[in-house]
Amino acid sequence: MKALDALLQTPGLWRGNACAETAQPSVPSGYAVLDEQLPGGGWPTGALTEILLEHPGVGELRLLLPALARLSSEDRWLAWVAPPYIPYPPALAAAGLKMERLLWLRPDNHTDALWALEQALRSGACSAVLGWPATLDGKALRRLQLAAEEGRAVSLLFRPLRTAANASTAALRLALEPADGRLKIRILKRRGGNVSAPLLLDLPARTRGKNGESIGTAQASPAGGGMRAARAGKLRLVPHH
Repeated sequence: MKALDALLQTPGLWRGNACAETAQPSVPSGYAVLDEQLPGGGWPTGALTEILLEHPGVGELRLLLPALARLSSEDRWLAWVAPPYIPYPPALAAAGLKMERLLWLRPDNHTDALWALEQALRSGACSAVLGWPATLDGKALRRLQLAAEEGRAVSLLFRPLRTAANASTAALRLALEPADGRLKIRILKRRGGNVSAPLLLDLPARTRGKNGESIGTAQASPAGGGMRAARAGKLRLVPHH
């Protein structure tokens, strides 16, 4: 028994119900209750995070806005690859993002989207990469994970909730769904084990434009507002030194 007591006092001992400590830098999410459950105390860098949804618009971007606003102060890009809606600059700027750091990439097809995602993740020129791939198999996920490790950005993939049962190389997997005006977050995978109880977060109110547009809009508004837009085939990102 004394030997077991001594073992439990070992500082480096990992306990199954505790978050893993990690030397990899992380970015605070802006929500203390969520950061307490994330290894490193925030969104990991240099590793994939999967955000699984039944459909876009449940609050996933509002969840990320505090971290994205923080990252937009860096001299690197926030790359959005193939989002389902057109980013709406006035609403994003009102949430604190510096629009001159936002890069909206519009691939022509799925192959170009995967290529652009991998290039952005690997480049080292992005502080965050957000990608909405139509589909991903195991091989593509491994390539993106290796690219994320090299580029060391906050690397976020938005995928259908039905893929939750599939194996994944992502370091962190979250399932999001609305819950009576709040956002329910289930941590499906993290370094340090799973958690059983979901989290419920109160998100900030939606910031809208004069015509009711939110963070993303289906309307064909021009990029504007300082945001840069590019075809995926023109992507060439060079890190700052």
